[in-house]
Amino acid sequence: MIAALTLLLVFQLAGEVIARGLGLPVPGPVIGMALLFLALLLRGGPSDNLRQTAGNLLQHLSLLFIPAGTGIVLYGELIAAEWLPLAAALLGSTFLAIVVTALVLNALVKRRRPREEARS
Repeated sequence: MIAALTLLLVFQLAGEVIARGLGLPVPGPVIGMALLFLALLLRGGPSDNLRQTAGNLLQHLSLLFIPAGTGIVLYGELIAAEWLPLAAALLGSTFLAIVVTALVLNALVKRRRPREEARS
């Protein structure tokens, strides 16, 4: 488990170094996750140890949101002052995510239908 956690943290650190070193507007952990994904593709998938560690982390995912909740409490006044732009951004991004998901699903379903008809 320690080796798998170390691997996850090393990729996160690599992402941070790349993001800050190149001045990218992408969070370091996102870059690290993409690097980990590429490494797993090249390796042929995760090891059992990494799979088990990821499962354990996902079981306790709610604990990882405590810092975000604390930030909301600390910046309550700022959130109260800027509630309209925040609400607009949340509603707009939620709507956009639903639309994009629906369009991608529709495209995938249309792409799959000819394959199924060819098999019949």
